[in-house]
Amino acid sequence: MRPFLVIAWLALLVAAVAAWTKEDYEIFDLVSALEGAEGKGTTFYSWLDVSPTASTSEIARAYRKKSVQLHPDKNPGVKGAHDRFARLGVVSKILRDPEARKRYDFFFKNGVPKWRGTGYYYSRFRPGLGTVFVFLAFVTSVLQYVVHALNYKRDLRRVDEVIAQAKTAAWGNKLTPGEGQRKVKVNLGGAPRVDGDGNLVPGRMVDMVVDGSDVFILDEDGNMLPVDNSTAVPPSVRRTWPAVLAASLYAKIVGSRKDVDQDDNEESEDGSGTASDAPGSGTVTPKGRRTRAANGAAAATSMAGGRRRKVVRKK
Repeated sequence: MRPFLVIAWLALLVAAVAAWTKEDYEIFDLVSALEGAEGKGTTFYSWLDVSPTASTSEIARAYRKKSVQLHPDKNPGVKGAHDRFARLGVVSKILRDPEARKRYDFFFKNGVPKWRGTGYYYSRFRPGLGTVFVFLAFVTSVLQYVVHALNYKRDLRRVDEVIAQAKTAAWGNKLTPGEGQRKVKVNLGGAPRVDGDGNLVPGRMVDMVVDGSDVFILDEDGNMLPVDNSTAVPPSVRRTWPAVLAASLYAKIVGSRKDVDQDDNEESEDGSGTASDAPGSGTVTPKGRRTRAANGAAAATSMAGGRRRKVVRKK
């Protein structure tokens, strides 16, 4: 929205340029000289140390006070003292003249054009890279949303046409509903045509079922899928590319964090398990593992020949 306002504002300023007078150019030159001598941003009011709403008498008192400070006799040998004193007189004259002050106040509020070599011109608005990107993203998103809306309306018309064809095939042109379900074939690929070899090619025929006011399409597995306005996808801001891109980046960031947390948990579990299984670590072995070890020993014993026998030493 901002670029449009800037363009409109520049158009008004261009119209004002055509009406600039000799007095306006005198103000431009004086402002440029004042900023060059006293510093950038110095205005007539700030130089005299008065507010922009000061009265003529207040401006006159400020001028007398300032003229005493800047008088060349008070500043002997100071470079540019005469020019500053003369400039002060012109500034005071403009501010004490109602018409001249009105013109200066206009440029004081709206900005003074800068000298560009051939004349005074306002600085053109130069948007940055971020502004250009945001503007292009907004424009393309609006265009994409409009295209989605047009496609949605087209799909709704197409759905209504398919429903009408199915009902006509089931009930006839009078569209008198019959009892029970009726299976019909509907052409979704246009009217029959003749190919290059002169053969008649029918349109794309699909199997559909009409049950009262409801219409269904049969898939390859014989399932009945309803055909209604919900089949068309309505336009949504979430389907524009900036929203899709933002959602995708968010999903990737959240997913990567979950993967890192899961890996940390697995590493901590593996570390605790290794510490428990280490021999001579002094860690109490869980009951389940001790039971499995006992069962394993029993199984090994049975495989070795059943019960263990007592070893008798020979005398």
